[in-house]
Amino acid sequence: MSGVDLHRESDCLGCKLANGKLPVHMVYEDERVACFLDHDPFGEGHVLILPKAHYRFIDDMDDATALAMLKASQLMSRVIRGLYTPFGITQAQNGGGPDELTHFHLHLVPRAEGQPFAAFYTDDEWDNTHLKRKLAETRNQLAAGVNGQLPSLPGK
Repeated sequence: MSGVDLHRESDCLGCKLANGKLPVHMVYEDERVACFLDHDPFGEGHVLILPKAHYRFIDDMDDATALAMLKASQLMSRVIRGLYTPFGITQAQNGGGPDELTHFHLHLVPRAEGQPFAAFYTDDEWDNTHLKRKLAETRNQLAAGVNGQLPSLPGK
């Protein structure tokens, strides 16, 4: 596995986040993947999915890890749609230069109608203070949804 760089794991921010070495709002994890809230969400329920092993690019992954990533994406998309009924969910992965984590990760980004996704890629600040304030609440809602208990949301 050419993408597994065990020498870099201790320095890798993505490895630290995915393996519980730094605090995150964990929604779901298994032996291969970790799903947690983005600390700077584009929309409510914006989740990152990372492999627990260190991979830089998707084509470096073994098949079992790649499949685990896809299954986690399906699960999280289903729960996000059930909870927040977004207009759409964009899945995005930025490898190479724009990857601040230096670790493969997939964004699941719920979007409201009329919300241009191009803003995700600009340096413009989002008005997401209200989403940042409720990360713990959003985490609890998503985790309950993963466990098959979709809570009713205020206003739904």
